[in-house]
Amino acid sequence: MKKWLKISFSLCLIAILIIPLAACNKEEVTKVRIAEVTRSIFYAPQYVAIEKGFFEEEGLDVELTTTWGGDKTMTALVSDGADVALVGSETSIYVYAQGTSDPVINFAQLTQTDGTFLVARNKIDNFSWDQLKGSTFLGQRKGGMPQMVGEYVLKQHGIDPQNDLNLIQNVDFGNIPSAFASGTGDFVQLFEPTASVFEKEGVGHIVASFGTESGKVPYTTFMAKESFMKDNEETVEKFTRAIYKAQQWVQENSTEEIAKVVQPYFEDTELDIIEMVVDRYKSQGSFADNPILDKEEWENLQNIMDEAGELPKRVDHGTLVNTSIAENVMK
Repeated sequence: MKKWLKISFSLCLIAILIIPLAACNKEEVTKVRIAEVTRSIFYAPQYVAIEKGFFEEEGLDVELTTTWGGDKTMTALVSDGADVALVGSETSIYVYAQGTSDPVINFAQLTQTDGTFLVARNKIDNFSWDQLKGSTFLGQRKGGMPQMVGEYVLKQHGIDPQNDLNLIQNVDFGNIPSAFASGTGDFVQLFEPTASVFEKEGVGHIVASFGTESGKVPYTTFMAKESFMKDNEETVEKFTRAIYKAQQWVQENSTEEIAKVVQPYFEDTELDIIEMVVDRYKSQGSFADNPILDKEEWENLQNIMDEAGELPKRVDHGTLVNTSIAENVMK
């Protein structure tokens, strides 16, 4: 009986010690609200960070919201509707040029190339860029990164988008695929998985990658307001560490494994298509293998914007990019 009492007392004592500890651990969890510009397989490492528990390992509880558009994403961020935004780095330049007192800082890069592909209506065995001359080209919305990169690549191949093509840019982003499927355009600039789905269904044929042609550029980056980063230094570092873990995991694992992990975010897309898209992005180096946004990429971004006539002002790398956090987590 005495032995049983001792055991019971010990168990009670353990419970008394554990319960407050569990409560403390729960209190240490920090919520971070992410606004992503769109839902895309292009952002696979972000979904890996969530599904593999890398954010949770850092004591972060992330709430992911898709805001559907760069302007809406930045509005959510600057109005404190989100803590962190995943969006194109050009948006931070637009906000800065408007004279904000609390600039948006890029602190962790997720993708490092354009994510669109050139899709031809008819199958072309030996594609060359000059075959676009005189064609009807269904392009992306004017002022957005896809359109700017698209025109930049065309010019690199000696094509004047305004004079050598019948260029269509008045179709809303969400309606571009259906417009092409219904017969508009000889060529179209599309994101995945639409490009691969069209190819599988025979609607079109992928003939080139704008990401490969344009080189490295900070296409989508995690960013936050400067005030948030100053007030939450530890949280931002933990966030960046989780992303870096995911980036490493993506580099080290097969496309099949990556596709299975991110599949819950794309329930309407068949697994074989997800695998195909992941493989295409991974093989062309679209997924950044670390969170550092370097000066060369930043300058390439501004050159592309300038070429398109959309750069409001040139901004030094150190003004809107913080690499010290990424560098610390990589040590």
